[in-house]
Amino acid sequence: MDTLDRKIERAEGLLASLLDRDPGSVRAAWTGGKDSTVVLFIWKALLDHAGAGPVKAVNLDTGCKFPEVLAFRDRLAVEWGVDLHIARPLVSLDGYPLAADPLACCRELKVAPLKRALRETGTTRLLTGIRRDEHPDRAAREALEPRTDPDHTLVNPILDWTETDVWAFHDRFGLPHCSLYDLGYRSLGCRPCTALPGQGGGERSGRSGDKEKILGSLTSLGYF
Repeated sequence: MDTLDRKIERAEGLLASLLDRDPGSVRAAWTGGKDSTVVLFIWKALLDHAGAGPVKAVNLDTGCKFPEVLAFRDRLAVEWGVDLHIARPLVSLDGYPLAADPLACCRELKVAPLKRALRETGTTRLLTGIRRDEHPDRAAREALEPRTDPDHTLVNPILDWTETDVWAFHDRFGLPHCSLYDLGYRSLGCRPCTALPGQGGGERSGRSGDKEKILGSLTSLGYF
């Protein structure tokens, strides 16, 4: 079994390869969660070392995120000097049937704003914090995934990490995290689709079951 050191080395190698061609068009898909914060930290360290900063990120603010997540995002963006593009949906949430149809909801509140943000920022490579072990629909994902509409490449540097690896990395480098994790949350999404995990449940057991069933469909529509 690979050690965390080997996994860090591979993640750094993949991200370092992005420095050779227009690193300014690279953005991290930073949710404010534990996983994407790891990716943001590694990419920022590489940019700082190469003198190629600032680190750039895109954040999806659906309008129904936990206030604790937003507060953490805004604080860390200032502390780390993140060039942060916040993508928001164009639809009004007044009377919006949140989570009534998970696929339609996520398409309008996540997928459409993400695609618009990639176009507006000229992003050619989008870094994610997804992991193969967190969901069956992510088990076959690849480190580099070309996408269209718009043209860009998803870069997934911590696919082979585990939840334990992520927290061990946080502990090793003293990374900050959202306060909701201290309350027992293990995976953070929108408020209507996120709860505390049940006793003995998996990492994403606090996520809406209806939402979890469509993750593959969301990926095919352009989500990460």
